[in-house]
Amino acid sequence: MKEYHELPQPEDISIEEREDAMGGYLMMFAALAAGLPLPMLNMIAAVIYYYVNKKKSKFVHFHVAQSVLSQIPTSLLNGVLVFWTIRTFFGDRNFTDNFKGYALAVLVANLAYIGFSIYAAVKARKGEMYYFLLFGRISYNIAFRVRDDERIPKKAINLPPK
Repeated sequence: MKEYHELPQPEDISIEEREDAMGGYLMMFAALAAGLPLPMLNMIAAVIYYYVNKKKSKFVHFHVAQSVLSQIPTSLLNGVLVFWTIRTFFGDRNFTDNFKGYALAVLVANLAYIGFSIYAAVKARKGEMYYFLLFGRISYNIAFRVRDDERIPKKAINLPPK
């Protein structure tokens, strides 16, 4: 049976922790802020943000982990679309129905991702947990599971006085 840390309640979470957790979701705008249409820039920014902030608290760790995990599929979809667009533009310039369908699917996926991320950022700012489908459970296990190095040793060397 896995052991988990107790979940922090909104009144126990500092404003700084809330803002750090919210910032994880806002990394999706990193490429737009830089003015570059490169989907992998968002992923790189999110991973850097994750490693900088994961030790701050379990609440922040959960939200930044969920942000990174949820960016993986959209970054891959966007990367394929950018590659396909460049290849088609410099190739035969024939944008087929398959390309148009894929581009529409990527647009819908990105809009859904942006909507869920903004909602999760608002929840994080309020000090609340919000679980994405699939990624929420994985992130919860990453952030709140008690690891072996966090357990009290079974045979303690230092004991209180008798």
